[in-house]
Amino acid sequence: MLNYFLSHLEYIEDFVWTYGGVPALMLVGIYFTYKSNFFQIMHMPEIFKIFHSYIYQKSEHVRGVKPLYVFFASIGGCIGIGNVVGVCTAVQLGGPGAVFWMWIAGFFGMLVKYAEIYLGMIYRIKDKDNSYTGGPMIYLQQLQGGKFLSSLVAFLFCIYGTEIFIFKTITHTIIAGWGFEKIIVVLLLMFLVLIIGQGGLQLVGKVSSVVVPLFLVIFVSMSLYILAINITMLPGILKLIFISAWTPHAAIGAFAGSTMMTTMTYGIKRACYSGDIGIGYASTIHSQTSEVSPSREASMGIMGIFMDTFIICTLSLLLILVTGTWKDGIHQTVLVAQALQLYFPYINLFWPMFIFLLGYSSLISFYTVGKNAAVFLWGEKGNKIYPIFAGSAFLLFSYVGENDHAMMFMAITGMLLLILNMYGIVMLSDKIKFNLKTKE
Repeated sequence: MLNYFLSHLEYIEDFVWTYGGVPALMLVGIYFTYKSNFFQIMHMPEIFKIFHSYIYQKSEHVRGVKPLYVFFASIGGCIGIGNVVGVCTAVQLGGPGAVFWMWIAGFFGMLVKYAEIYLGMIYRIKDKDNSYTGGPMIYLQQLQGGKFLSSLVAFLFCIYGTEIFIFKTITHTIIAGWGFEKIIVVLLLMFLVLIIGQGGLQLVGKVSSVVVPLFLVIFVSMSLYILAINITMLPGILKLIFISAWTPHAAIGAFAGSTMMTTMTYGIKRACYSGDIGIGYASTIHSQTSEVSPSREASMGIMGIFMDTFIICTLSLLLILVTGTWKDGIHQTVLVAQALQLYFPYINLFWPMFIFLLGYSSLISFYTVGKNAAVFLWGEKGNKIYPIFAGSAFLLFSYVGENDHAMMFMAITGMLLLILNMYGIVMLSDKIKFNLKTKE
């Protein structure tokens, strides 16, 4: 029964994203861009200054988590395997033009993410642990039927918090690369996720603030080195991206070809999945900050998309386009590794560790959101229920279905969250202010 359901995930994912997720994200993003007078461009220098101030901000004994830890916990769920594995399927299935639509989704999605974080901040509530609880689970309660919508979103977050695609990718890569027994890898990774995830956002943020910058330095340096060597190819690659975005792309190599709608859909939905645009995950994380200004904290959503979509995802896709590996029929889990291998001969020896570090920050960040949702639904019992639920899900999906099925399952869950969250954002849009004042 489960395998039958998994076999039909691709059709379900394509349908709901094409007619639900893509229009919702683009329309809301375009509206906010117009309403805010292109806030994501006009205020980018100020946003960089705010991020810089968070880096040097000292810890204070105040309610909430240090803003820098919150930021890295948030992008720890974005900058990860989705950037070097998940987004590659956009080009494999949609062609080079998918990169253009990923950029478009990222550009307009910046303000969608700003909006959800802003709402999370202004409606967040104090909890017993000297912190806050916020996100769609809280601000949807302001609407008619809000109690049902909040419970539905919390339930979906419980599912979304068990990031089975990333979990399967890590275990598959370690087993294939180093030959360890599957059950040992699965159980050890489960333990590492549960033990840190149960520690809360403060601990998750501290771990992510070490892992994410380390990854950024290594991956960006290696990618820029390869692109510099192939700099003469970049004009042609960029031309191919823009032309393929607006026209059907013919079959080439292992690539079966694509229509413009296919290209657009894959580019946008992979950008949403990688950057968690409009899903509400970021709002739940950022609501726990000690920052008092909704607009300053919300601007970090724009910063996160800039790093995620316009740096890491773009570098990953340019690598596979420049090296030509995108059309070789290589499995998505090793596509970027294969591109790097052409210039760094021993990368395959270190790739499993690289993927582990990259995916671990994502797993613990998502788990934290899922645990918060479980507490919202079941109170303190959620702290005991969720580890059992998450552990069971990780164990089950480690042995059932393929990586593609896991990604589709997560994408469908994310799309449902996106539509519910978009509804809340639109209905509460008059509460959202696009400014960077210290206090509202």
